[in-house]
Amino acid sequence: MFHSVLLRRTIALVLGALLVTTIFSTLAFTMASKTATLNAQINETYKQTEVFADFLKEEPLIAEDETFRKYFFSNTDIMSSNFFLFDPNGILLCAPDILDTKNLDVEHFSSAITYVQNNLLNSSLDDVKRIIDVGSVFDKILIVQKPVEWSDGIYYLVSVSTVTDEGEIIDSFVNILLLSTFCAALIMLVPIYLVVRRIVRPIQEINTIAQAYGEGEFGVRANEDTRGEVGEIAQSFNKMADQISDAFDAIRVERNRLQDIFDVISEGIVVVDENLTPIVVNNTLETIFDKVSKKNLFTEKLQLIPFHEVWDDYEKCIQTGESLERTLEGPNYAYQVNIVPKFGVNEEIVGATGFFRDVYEELKLERTRRDYVANISHELRTPLQTLRGLIEPLIDGMVKNEADKQRYYGIILHETMRLSRLINDMLELSKLQSGTIAFKTFPFDMNELLSEIETKYMSVMRNAGITFQVKFVTGKLPTVMGNPDRVEQILVILLDNAKKYTPEGETITIESEYSEADEKVYISVKDTGQGIHEYDIDHIFERFFKADRARGKHGTGLGLAIAKELLTYMGESITVESEYGKGTTFTFTLKKVDSSNSWF
Repeated sequence: MFHSVLLRRTIALVLGALLVTTIFSTLAFTMASKTATLNAQINETYKQTEVFADFLKEEPLIAEDETFRKYFFSNTDIMSSNFFLFDPNGILLCAPDILDTKNLDVEHFSSAITYVQNNLLNSSLDDVKRIIDVGSVFDKILIVQKPVEWSDGIYYLVSVSTVTDEGEIIDSFVNILLLSTFCAALIMLVPIYLVVRRIVRPIQEINTIAQAYGEGEFGVRANEDTRGEVGEIAQSFNKMADQISDAFDAIRVERNRLQDIFDVISEGIVVVDENLTPIVVNNTLETIFDKVSKKNLFTEKLQLIPFHEVWDDYEKCIQTGESLERTLEGPNYAYQVNIVPKFGVNEEIVGATGFFRDVYEELKLERTRRDYVANISHELRTPLQTLRGLIEPLIDGMVKNEADKQRYYGIILHETMRLSRLINDMLELSKLQSGTIAFKTFPFDMNELLSEIETKYMSVMRNAGITFQVKFVTGKLPTVMGNPDRVEQILVILLDNAKKYTPEGETITIESEYSEADEKVYISVKDTGQGIHEYDIDHIFERFFKADRARGKHGTGLGLAIAKELLTYMGESITVESEYGKGTTFTFTLKKVDSSNSWF
């Protein structure tokens, strides 16, 4: 409680008031006492001089007998004044043997006698009073002159005494006043402390509650039972606290709602202040830049957003207040960046907000779409132009020879079938990718299917000068789950693709292997052909992609894409390994059938 500033100031104010009152009271009393003391001394001295003068008038013996007169005046030291007798001519006739000068020098006292002789003595019958300062701070000389008329003339009785405006009474009163003031101050400390504590305690409680509010504790309330203004302050504070608590609850709800939106939104969001310090970061941003290499980025900002140009845009946005847009592209990433300024209450710029959207798949899809349209146009244009080039001469009658006509008809039929296959492959791939095609999977014997494939392609490969064989690396294969027609279609696609890129004298091999670890059958189509460039291998399963267009190999470029989609539909996978100039290996999987589901 003694740490309370209000309590200390109140006590200091009361004590200061008592001190000032004491000082003014002491000064007023001292001045009044000085005047009263001085007047009392003057009156007392005047009365003594008057009595002494009356006595001299009634005792002419003193005036007639010089010896008696001198004896009488020499023994006046018992009185409070020094009496002197002057004749009508101003000559000193009598004086006391011992002067009562108190603390004054005799020289000062003698100067007073000389003053009397030079200035006061006259033949007047009036009384004279004079007070002479002699240099002392407190003491003064009082001179009272009374004429005494004797038979031979007028004599002058002069009383010279020391008077002062200080006294023991004044000192005692001042001491008593100071002591009483000190005692009153000590006594008043108790009620002052009790009263002020009663006032300060509720205020301190309100201050404590306000501090608790500052620390986020919004449930505490002030005591409203105190009477007077303090109780009214408590009521007003509690009302304000209720409103603040409700406002904070509403803000907290909105903040949580916004945070939930931030966390689930697909865009990364980073809010920075005017010093480019991040203050809000949503969850998406933690993973959106995973594709970007963050090596040699030594600052926290670049670890958060690994692009110098983005931070430059933030700074420019804060400086100019303009919104900025940018697209960042790399080998395997693409981001759309939008940075907008953040304004404060007074419309000043207090930061900026950045929105980051991963558009890699969109751009890739757009490129694929453009390539798809271009490829379709190209693939359709080639047979159509061929057909037009053959049909127009026939219509114009330019082809006269029947053999040439038959040859033209054969080419037209071949291009028509090629066009039909292209359209059928496009339709089939579209159905597979859209999920509108359906076929059943069931257990079948892969050994028999591979044997049939070997029989069908042995003569085809021999005619092309290619060595062809089927190898069962782990022996007879178990029954597998799938669709044998679709699996055969996949093998045909892979064999036709291998045959296109395998020159005469090389080999194509189908290898089968069963893995007990994952209970899967692995079917590989290997060739020792030209292989695939490393920069083409990642695109080999894309639609219309041809690894070596310059060689003019026939085909739609849809076969591998169809194979991949068929295997994906059956829940299987396909991979490719290749070294350019040494050959290529395509491998796909088929699940083993449980013995309880086997049909064989």
